[in-house]
Amino acid sequence: MVDALKKVVIDEPASDAKAARRFGLIVIGDEILSGRRQDKHMATLIDLLNERGLSLAWAKYVADDPEQITATLKESFASGDVVFSTGGIGATPDDHTRQCAALALGTKTELHPSAQELIAGRIQSMAEGDPIKSDLNTPENQHRFKMGEFPIGSEIIPNPYNQIPGFRIKEHHFVPGFPVMAAPMMAWCLDTYYKDLFHQENKVEKSFIVPKGIESTLTPLMENIEANFPGVKVFSLPSVGDASKDGVYAQRHIELGIKGNANLLESAWIALRAGTQELGYEIHDIT
Repeated sequence: MVDALKKVVIDEPASDAKAARRFGLIVIGDEILSGRRQDKHMATLIDLLNERGLSLAWAKYVADDPEQITATLKESFASGDVVFSTGGIGATPDDHTRQCAALALGTKTELHPSAQELIAGRIQSMAEGDPIKSDLNTPENQHRFKMGEFPIGSEIIPNPYNQIPGFRIKEHHFVPGFPVMAAPMMAWCLDTYYKDLFHQENKVEKSFIVPKGIESTLTPLMENIEANFPGVKVFSLPSVGDASKDGVYAQRHIELGIKGNANLLESAWIALRAGTQELGYEIHDIT
């Protein structure tokens, strides 16, 4: 028998405090909500976290609306979660994130000295020796320095793409809306600040296919498994079938499984399989 087994990494168990850390994502931008752009940040962050033995606990999409952004950040700052926020940190009229973060924290923004230096360096490099373009006192260049105005107490997040930094404060990490910039910046934050959380648990998922399964019939079994095996989560992924595939996948079915620390799963796995069969269902193992 071949079980569907997705092992993240085996290591020593985490302490309760470390195991309780949650990672969240806030994606800011009207263009995402209108459909003009497709969000790539969530998939990227999920991959970055999974590579490090971590997982995404929640995600929210927010419009370019100062009230929405401020309210969302107030809630997430109070949560104690590690949060990544993408978008809205430029210097155009629809970029509100920097100011909203400060408002949510009850503080103000100020030009960060390191950000100022990095932005000045970017201006000089883009000027290519043109004395007018390199003049930091022009209105255009003075406006560019607004991208370095962060809530008081912030630290910068380096941007390897164009050197215009993001910022972090209270375990919130603010990066641009451009995925090519955001991805390496999020990776840097994880590797710099959260390495002690990497691969703390031997997380495993195991699942099987239940042809013609009905969730309402299986729900009491799922509830019993979670009640009898603390620390184990049961999941159900229904499908109407895929005509392009053969066998059980072509018809209506449910992928039923469990996830959690590998040390807790074996008895729950046996009970879930036995309970499913007792309900009269066949089981097809995923190969």
